[in-house]
Amino acid sequence: MNAKDPLADHHRKRDFSVTREPGGGATHPAGQEHRYVIQLHDAGTMHFDFRLEVDGVLKSWAVPKGPSGDPQDKRLATPTEDHPLTYQDFEGTIPEGEYGAGTVLIWDEGTYHPLPDRTGRETPMGEALRHGHVSFWLDGAKLHGGYALTRYRDGQDGEKEAWLLVKRADQRRSDRGAPTPFLARSARSGRTLKQIASGSGSRR
Repeated sequence: MNAKDPLADHHRKRDFSVTREPGGGATHPAGQEHRYVIQLHDAGTMHFDFRLEVDGVLKSWAVPKGPSGDPQDKRLATPTEDHPLTYQDFEGTIPEGEYGAGTVLIWDEGTYHPLPDRTGRETPMGEALRHGHVSFWLDGAKLHGGYALTRYRDGQDGEKEAWLLVKRADQRRSDRGAPTPFLARSARSGRTLKQIASGSGSRR
């Protein structure tokens, strides 16, 4: 990651004269809760993109199977480049030939807050991520309760960095995982992937 510009990779991979994806432009208003978004991405490989607002950008992970409400499910989460805050509003189709070409659906969105560790200390999210473990509470359209992201492979020695996304065993636990992707509906517009790709369907 470019220390001077956390969005350098995001910009390098995209031609903004072609794609309608956001390139930047928003800041977090003081006093407001931080937001998260989970986008279902029908790219070369179907996956969910899990994004948390941290230090002025969306920290992002690709989660092939999507988040689960069952604490027994350990979901692989592979880090991707930081995205601009405005990306949490993106729902549409990335053109063929562009990085990540395919349809994007806002599967879930809402606010989150960090959870204290076992000592009762609430570590800033950026610091906790650098240390390889964060716990947080989601209040979204679909997901609710505590979740944790834990790095189990640090990307050294030629290996790809990898994390696990796990539901915490709290009162909001369930035995439900993410839905079948092609049956999923947008938390923002109510549309399916097929409707977004064709430009049809209702928009809330």
